[in-house]
Amino acid sequence: MALAPDRAALRADTSLTGAALCRAYSHLLDGWLADLMAGAEQACGSGGVALMAVGGYGRAEVSLESDIDLVLLHDGRDDIAAFADRIWYPIWDEGLKLGHAVRTRREALALAADDLHTATSLLQIRHLAGEADLTAATAAGARTSWEKRASHWLPQLSAQVRQRHESAGEVAFLLEPDLKEGRGGLRDVHALRWADAARSLLWEGDDPVLDEAYEVLLAARVELHRHTARPGDRLVLEEQDTVAEALGEVSADTLMHHVAAAARTISWHSDDAWIRIDASLASPRGRWARRERAAGRGLVVRDGEVHLTADADPATDPALVLRAAAAAAAAQTSIHRGSLDRLVATATTVPVPWPPEVRAAFVDLLLTEHRAILVIEALDQMGLWTLALPEWEAVRSKPQRNAYHRFTVDRHLMETAANAAGLVAGTDRPDLLVVGALLHDIGKGFPGDHTDVGIEKVAVMGPRMGFSPADTAILQTMVRHHLLLPDVATRRDLDDPSTIDHVAESVGDLLTLGLLARLTEADSLATGPAAWGRWKADLVSDLVGRTAHVLGGGRAEETSDDFPTEEHLVLLRAGRQHLVGANDRLTVVAADRPGLFSKVAGVLALHGLGVLDAAVTSLEGMALEVLRVESTFEPTIAWDAVIADLDKVLEGRFALQARLAERARVYGGRQKPSPVTEPPRVVVDNQASRDATVLEVHAVDSIGVLYRITRALAELDLNIVSAKVQTLGGNVVDAFYVRDLAGGKLDDSAALVEVERALLHELRP
Repeated sequence: MALAPDRAALRADTSLTGAALCRAYSHLLDGWLADLMAGAEQACGSGGVALMAVGGYGRAEVSLESDIDLVLLHDGRDDIAAFADRIWYPIWDEGLKLGHAVRTRREALALAADDLHTATSLLQIRHLAGEADLTAATAAGARTSWEKRASHWLPQLSAQVRQRHESAGEVAFLLEPDLKEGRGGLRDVHALRWADAARSLLWEGDDPVLDEAYEVLLAARVELHRHTARPGDRLVLEEQDTVAEALGEVSADTLMHHVAAAARTISWHSDDAWIRIDASLASPRGRWARRERAAGRGLVVRDGEVHLTADADPATDPALVLRAAAAAAAAQTSIHRGSLDRLVATATTVPVPWPPEVRAAFVDLLLTEHRAILVIEALDQMGLWTLALPEWEAVRSKPQRNAYHRFTVDRHLMETAANAAGLVAGTDRPDLLVVGALLHDIGKGFPGDHTDVGIEKVAVMGPRMGFSPADTAILQTMVRHHLLLPDVATRRDLDDPSTIDHVAESVGDLLTLGLLARLTEADSLATGPAAWGRWKADLVSDLVGRTAHVLGGGRAEETSDDFPTEEHLVLLRAGRQHLVGANDRLTVVAADRPGLFSKVAGVLALHGLGVLDAAVTSLEGMALEVLRVESTFEPTIAWDAVIADLDKVLEGRFALQARLAERARVYGGRQKPSPVTEPPRVVVDNQASRDATVLEVHAVDSIGVLYRITRALAELDLNIVSAKVQTLGGNVVDAFYVRDLAGGKLDDSAALVEVERALLHELRP
C-alpha cells in the first residue's frame, strides 16, 4: 500500500499541470486513504466513523507538497484513538505533511461556531470513506452555522484579509510574489467563496473570470512545488524561468505578466466585494443605509458607492467615466458594479483632442493621490482606462525584473502619479506634474530605449489630451530627464561647475526644474525603499538649489562649496596625521601616498560602514579626505575603534586585506543576494568634468567592494579627486573623479582600456 511510487510517477508526468495535477493527486490520495480506512475498519470494526477531506484537500487542490488535511468523524466510539492511529501512522510513514483532527459531529460543529479557521475549513468538506451520512450531516450543519453567524464571521474574515495583504504584499506588482497569501492570491478567492456562501455577493459572470485567474496562479504554485520539492508559495526570481518553461511560457517575463494579470483580476473582484460587505456591516442592522448625495452631473453617492443616475448617458458625455472615477476617489470609495457595467456597455472613446472637461476630470482623478489607484485599477479591469489612454495596454501588468523596482510598470506609473499628487504644493502646474508622473515610463511598454520611445509617445499623447504645444514640450522634457536629477546628484560632483551648467542647460527653466524635482521624489518613492532616503533627498535638493541659482541668472561657480575649507588648509599645512570621526563624517589628514583612499575605505568596510561620498585633495605632501558614511548594522558609529584600526593601517601594522577576506568569509553569506544581477561594467565619461575623468562602476555589492575598486585605481597611479557611492537593491553604482599623475584627464584610449581591465578583474565573481 505504499504511495511513494505512484506519487513519484505523478511528479515525473509533466503533461499534468495546475488543477489537473491536483485532481490526479487528490484521486490517488482518495483511493489510498480509502484503503487505509478499510484496513482500520477491518481491524477495529466498522460503523460510526467517517473520514473526510477539508481545506485544500477538500477542494481537491493538493499539490505534491501540500498538507493533507483530514478529519476523522465518529459517533463516540471508545476505540477511536486506536482506529485513528491505523490511518495517521501510515501517512506519516510516507513522509507526508498531515493536518488531522478526530472529533464527533457535535465537537466539530461546536468548534466551527467559535473558530474562524475551523468554520471555513468545514465549508470545504469532501467525503472519503466510512459513513457518508455522517459527513453529509456535518457539512450541512457547518454550512447552516456559517450562514446564521455571517454577521459574526464576516468582520473577522475582512480583518484577516487586510492583515494578510499587509503582511504578504501584492501578487500582481511584486518581483517575487506570494502566490497564496498576497493580495490577489489564491487565498483571496477562498475568502470570496466563503463570504459568498454567507451572503451572496458575486455578480453574474464573476465565477468563470475568477476561476480562470485562479488556475493561472494555481498552475504556477503547483510547478513551484514540483520543481523545488518543498512547500512554499513565494515565486522567487531564481525559480521563475523553470516554472515558465514547465508551463510552456515563452519566458519568465511572460509568466509573470500572466501572473500579474490574474492577480489583478482577483484583487479587483476581492476589493469590490469587501467594500460592499464592509459598508453593509457598518450600516444599521447590517443593511444598506439608503442615503444619497449628488456627486456632479449624472452621478450620486449612494450606499457608500458612486452610481450613475438614471438620466446619465455615457454615450453623449465623454467625461462621465473620468468624472465618476474622480468622484469615487475623492469619496474614498468605488464605482458601483452596475454603474461600471453601464459605462462598459455605452461609453465610447474620448474625442480628440480631449474636451477641457475630460482633461480636468483626468487631472482631478490623479490629484486624489493614492485613492486614485484602486479606482484606476477598476477602470482598467473593465477596459475603460484604455478608452482614454490606449498606450496603457502596452504597460499593463508588465514586469520589471530588476533589483530595485518593486512594481510592474503600470502600477509603478500609478504610484508615481499618486506620490506626485502629494507634492503639488508650490508648483504652478499641478496638472503637468501628475500627468508627467503618470507618463514618465510609458515607453517601457514598447521596443527600444524607454526614454526615447516615451518622448515620442508623449509627443502624440499631449496634443490628444488637449495640452498646448508648450505644455506638451514640458511633458516631453519630464520624460526625457526623469532620471537626470537623481543620476547627477548621486553620481557627479556638485561642486564641479560643469555639473551644474549641464543640468541647467538640460532643464531649461525654473518651472521645469520644479516639476522634475517633484517627479524625482515621486518616482524614487514608487521604485522601492533602496531608491530614496535622506542622503539622496539632500543631494537632489542641493542640486536643485544650485541649478535654480544658474537658471535665475547666477553663475555655477558661485554655487560651489569651499573645499578645502580654511580649517582643512590649517590641518594640511601642519603636516601631521589627523584622524577624526564625528556623526556621519570621517576626516583624514595623512601623508599623501598611493592607495590611501583604498586603505580608508577598507577600514570602514571592516567596521560595517559604507561610504556615501568623498572629497579628496592634497597639499605639500599631505592628503585630505572627507568621507560621509553610513552604518550598515548599528545606529551609531564606534569611531574610536575605527580610528584605532585606521591608525594601525597607516603605520603598516594591520593586515587589512586578510581581515577583509575573513570578514567576507564570515559575514558575506548573511548578505541578502540581489534578486537581479548584471555583469560588472565600467563607464568612462570625459565630458562631465572640465579637469577630471569620471569612472562609473556598476557591480554587485559585497563586503569590501569599494576597497577593491579603489585599490585597483591606486595600482594604476590614479588620484581620486571625489567619489559618489550608492547601493541600489544589492548592486552598487560608484562614480570616481580621477586624474593621472600629471593632474590631468585620462585621454589615452589604451590607458582607459587598462583601467577597465583592472576594475573588472577586481570585480570578477
